[in-house]
Amino acid sequence: MSYRFDCREPAARGNALATAVTALAADGLVVLPTDTGYGLGCDAFSRAGIDGLRAARGGDRAAAPPVLIPRTGTLDGLAADLSGPARELAEAFWPGPLTLVCRAQPTLDWDLGPARGTVAVRVPLHPLALELLDRVGPMAVTGAGPVGAAAPTGCDVAEAALGEAVTAYLDVGPLPGGEPSTIVDVTGPVPRVLRPGAVRTGELAAVVGEILAPPGTVEAGTR
Repeated sequence: MSYRFDCREPAARGNALATAVTALAADGLVVLPTDTGYGLGCDAFSRAGIDGLRAARGGDRAAAPPVLIPRTGTLDGLAADLSGPARELAEAFWPGPLTLVCRAQPTLDWDLGPARGTVAVRVPLHPLALELLDRVGPMAVTGAGPVGAAAPTGCDVAEAALGEAVTAYLDVGPLPGGEPSTIVDVTGPVPRVLRPGAVRTGELAAVVGEILAPPGTVEAGTR
């Protein structure tokens, strides 16, 4: 059974979060707001949840979903051998539209997919998402729509695409859309931009000094 909650109503917010927590503990799926659009999420440590997430979107195991966490302090539990620049970027841009690709802790009991020993991590900039993450811990979250489509900015669109595959829809009204998060690989000695996005390369360089960037995105302080 699927439930949709108007989380703009204070009375519904508590029930929405309680239902989402229960659903995630039972390997279910939840649609939640993120910075720019609605995401589809599950418990990052639930193999059944990860399988359900892929099935709901019509995807395969070609890519591991990113993991959302409630605060910067959670990063050390998921990532190993974090460099100084990695920590500086997290402190400067989280919560916000920056995804860091880190070396995953080798002892973690999860199966996100073919990530080659890495994990993509972000702290989202939305209060309801942070409140849910604070209650349930790390969540694997992708766009709440078909593979290859941008994350929908309306909960109606997400519900039309996913239907009864989702237990709880946390509706906060229209989201702003816009550029996706910037993805930066911090597994090497110099951070490397994998996907340009909302955080500009120059902003990253202003924090860590040196950034490797794809052709066409090089700005002052990068190479």
